[in-house]
Amino acid sequence: MKSIKIIIAAHKKYQMPKEKMYLPLHVGAEGKEDIGFQKDNTGKNISKKNPYFCELTGLYWAWKNLDADYIGLVHYRRYFASKKKNKNKFESILTENELQKYLSDYDIIVPKKRKYWIETIYNHYKHTMHIETLDETIKIIAKKYPEYLNSVNKVMKKRSMHAFNMFIMKKEYLDEYCNWLFDILFELEKKMKNNNYDSFHARFYGRVSERLLDVWLDYKGYKYKEVPFIYMEKINWWKKGTSFLKAKFFKKKYDGSF
Repeated sequence: MKSIKIIIAAHKKYQMPKEKMYLPLHVGAEGKEDIGFQKDNTGKNISKKNPYFCELTGLYWAWKNLDADYIGLVHYRRYFASKKKNKNKFESILTENELQKYLSDYDIIVPKKRKYWIETIYNHYKHTMHIETLDETIKIIAKKYPEYLNSVNKVMKKRSMHAFNMFIMKKEYLDEYCNWLFDILFELEKKMKNNNYDSFHARFYGRVSERLLDVWLDYKGYKYKEVPFIYMEKINWWKKGTSFLKAKFFKKKYDGSF
């Protein structure tokens, strides 16, 4: 049996799955009231960066402080899904038994791709966010990791991606990925330190990293398993859809999550 730890990034009290492989983690815990979960401001951490790095402060904490054969990241309102469907969503979350079976053939688990249909990954970011943050990231990769540029160009032209910064990886792969990812993001932080974005758009480090996972996977060529994901709360699809179309056709940036 492989040892597995999957952190559940959360910033508030919420119902959590009971399986031992799941570890509820209070992201951005520095200076915040205790909510009863493991905090990301212990050990080696970047908890203070949470208003900008989002769930990545949890990923950094897991990378630096957890010891397991496989380490993963999910969210308090978004999980990998079990094959068994149940009216109770908390009984429809991926179980350890199911995951162990996947890991007998794959060392990386990612969510089913999110499709954008009418535009590329790059254009979607351009329409909904501040494109200079992604452009600067690509410049950093060109300078520090030029061997990745073909993968960058390939991924940015696609119309689907593995989103949400959700994955489960063998620890040695996680080490590779996080060393590469945070080296890029910390350099980006230096370049973008004088930005004046509002609180929503200031969280671009988390959004940029969503696009970088597929770049890393493409370059490395590692085999991975796609698993469906499940939302624990209702999504306002009308608001989400109309916001997407307004961004695409009327250049109106997103102003909040859905």
